[in-house]
Amino acid sequence: MRLLIADDHQLLRDTLCTFLEREKDIEIVTAGDICEVSQIMESSAPFDLILLDYSMPGMCALGGLKLILETPDAPPVALISGVASRAMVERAFTMGVRGFLHKSMTAASLLNAIRFMALGERFIPVDFLTEGDPAPDLISGSIPHLSERPQLTSRESEVLQALCDGKTNKEIGRDLGLSEPTIKLHVKTLCRRLGVNNRTQAVMAAMAHGLP
Repeated sequence: MRLLIADDHQLLRDTLCTFLEREKDIEIVTAGDICEVSQIMESSAPFDLILLDYSMPGMCALGGLKLILETPDAPPVALISGVASRAMVERAFTMGVRGFLHKSMTAASLLNAIRFMALGERFIPVDFLTEGDPAPDLISGSIPHLSERPQLTSRESEVLQALCDGKTNKEIGRDLGLSEPTIKLHVKTLCRRLGVNNRTQAVMAAMAHGLP
């Protein structure tokens, strides 16, 4: 997996790189502003994901994001911030970002979210969405209203919590001592119980209804 991490705070970049580079399958390139991001995209091999700091030079609110998203053959982009408002995040999702990462996330959660997004899913921290008023649908589709709280088994609750943490099926299986096909079956069952179509909507439904 090739990542481009763009943040003007060198300490944060170095800390994040040190942690992520422990993963043997992750290659990281860094940038300090939007201009550097554009230059790297033009001259470098394709990336699987770009992480853009919301407040770094050249972002101009979401102007820099728009510039990167409109670049031909642009890879998926996620915003990372410690100060962004939910209104800004909502707007970023309508523009087409793959996800939003809050700088208060633990390193392990950040890694799980990055892998989650690299697989094609969208991500937003559940804790971020549970603050304040209920958020509109930021991901895809609508969250169905459940007439009563689903009764999940302990195993289903464990799998749902892992989904909320941004873990992949492989990681969930490893943590729970189960095979990946078994985890896929649990996810399919959870989606049916929650009345949703995919794992991303399952996470949103879990947040909306106070699960697991």
